[in-house]
Amino acid sequence: MPKKGVLLEADHLGRRHPNGESWLLDDVTLIIESGTHLALTGPSGSGKTLLLRALARLDPLDQGEVRYCGQAVHHDAVPPYRASAIYLHQRAALIEDTVQAALRRPYALSVHRQRKFDPHRAIELLAALGRDAAFLEKKVAELSGGEIQIAALVRALQLDPTILFLDEPTAALDGPTAAAVEQWIDRWLTENAERAMIWVSHNEAQAERVGRTAIRMEAGRLIS
Repeated sequence: MPKKGVLLEADHLGRRHPNGESWLLDDVTLIIESGTHLALTGPSGSGKTLLLRALARLDPLDQGEVRYCGQAVHHDAVPPYRASAIYLHQRAALIEDTVQAALRRPYALSVHRQRKFDPHRAIELLAALGRDAAFLEKKVAELSGGEIQIAALVRALQLDPTILFLDEPTAALDGPTAAAVEQWIDRWLTENAERAMIWVSHNEAQAERVGRTAIRMEAGRLIS
């Protein structure tokens, strides 16, 4: 049984380098509780993205286990877990024709088929990020890198996940829009005490703003 308030447990995670002689993730153990605002920092190549993808069960592990609410996340447990724990890539890919089509796409997946796309909710989220309803009709092919990040963030938030894994979510955004994203994520977290997030950032000042707790990663290991 998980301890009260514990959402996610990473138990001695390891991912070998393809050369087999070193580790990309080296014995990583981490506990994420409800209400966690965790900022993850560290130099490029230290394993931050690899860790987020491992926690989201997007990449294989060579050792260790990820548990969500006390249950190991593998095999048939992975799809429903990903409905509750969403990874947002810093360079999100949208393959649909329009922004609205991109936002509708998750609802075609079996784990979300009991739900329906709510355009009013999408417009509310977009408004908080400085975009109006017309943004829904924009062609994906015409979006800037920052606009793709906005669409991807709205696509994730509209699904009301329990955990967000955010990999440099404001890297392509201007200052005011990045600040709006920070404020909205904070609001999203405080709306529901059960939620949690891990935010990867190279910006130390941003890490201080978004994280109540900060952990540094170096050479595949977590440094308190």
